[in-house]
Amino acid sequence: MKDFVLYCKSYRNDFLRLKRLLSSIEQFNKDGLPFYISTPRADKGLLDQILGNLGNYQWIADEEIVTANPSASLDKYQAMPGSSSQAIVKSEFWRMNLAKNYLCLDSDCVFIRPFFLSDFMGSDGIPFTVLHQNKEYFQLAQNRGHSRVQANLKSEAQKVQALFERSGPEFYCAPAPFIWSAKVWESFDQHYLKPKGLTIWDIKIPDYPETLIYGEALLKYRAIPLIAIEPLFRVYHYDWQYFLMRRLGENEEKLKSNYLGVLYQSNWESNMNAVGDQKSLPPRLLKRSKRFLRYLQSYF
Repeated sequence: MKDFVLYCKSYRNDFLRLKRLLSSIEQFNKDGLPFYISTPRADKGLLDQILGNLGNYQWIADEEIVTANPSASLDKYQAMPGSSSQAIVKSEFWRMNLAKNYLCLDSDCVFIRPFFLSDFMGSDGIPFTVLHQNKEYFQLAQNRGHSRVQANLKSEAQKVQALFERSGPEFYCAPAPFIWSAKVWESFDQHYLKPKGLTIWDIKIPDYPETLIYGEALLKYRAIPLIAIEPLFRVYHYDWQYFLMRRLGENEEKLKSNYLGVLYQSNWESNMNAVGDQKSLPPRLLKRSKRFLRYLQSYF
C-alpha cells in the first residue's frame, strides 16, 4: 500500500478535461506520485481513444470500487444519478487498499506549477487537511450581490453538522482537489454507518456533500491529527467570479505564488465536453450572451 497517490474519478463527458489534467500532471508531478483514473467500465473505450498514449496512469472501473464494499449494491450505483454516484465512488476509493491517503482530483482541475509529496503531507506521514470557513469567497459573493451562495453553502454545512451532532462554526474541506485519508473514511464507516446498518450509498448525496462528511468525520472521530491548510487550487465557482478576478489582475502566472493549480467549473466550460453539447444553437448563444454581460458587469 502506497503512502500517497493521485486519483480522479471521471466519465465520458469530461474526458477532454481529464486529458488536460493528465498533461499537467505529466509536466509538474516532480515526485512521480502514482495517478489512478476510474470511470464506468462502459466508458473505457472512449477513454483510450481520447487519452491515447498520453501520460502514465492506472485505470480502475468504477464498478470495482463499488464492489470493494461488501455491503454495497451495484443496483443502487446503477440507479443513482451520475452526479451523486460519482461523489460516492470518490469517497469509496480508499477501499481498494492502494493507498493510505489520496489527492482526489476533479477532471476540470489543472496543475500550473511543480508539486511534491510535501505539498500534501508531512515527513511524519500525516496528511494535511483543507479546512477553512470560506470567508473570502462568501465576502466576494456578498460584494457582487450573490448572497444566496453563502446561504446555500452554510445550510449544507449545518445539515451535515447535525448528522454528527456538532454545533459551532461551519467548516469546509473544499474546494477540489481534496486530500483524503483512508483512516478518516474508515472511521466514518466503522463509527457512523455500520452501527446504523447503513452504507454511504444510503446517504442522500448531494444533500449531504461528501466533502463536508469527510471534515465532520475527522472532527468527530479524530482518526488522524488535524493539520489544516487552505485550498490547494484557485477555483472559479462561477464565471462572474472568474471575470471579476481577471479584472483585478489575476492570472495563472500570479496564482503560482499561492496555488498549485486552477479549477475551471465544467458547467460553464461546455466547449470541453468530450461527447459534444447536445443543446441547440439558440440556447447556447443565449448562454454565451449572458456570460458576456456578466463579464461587462465585473467592470463596475
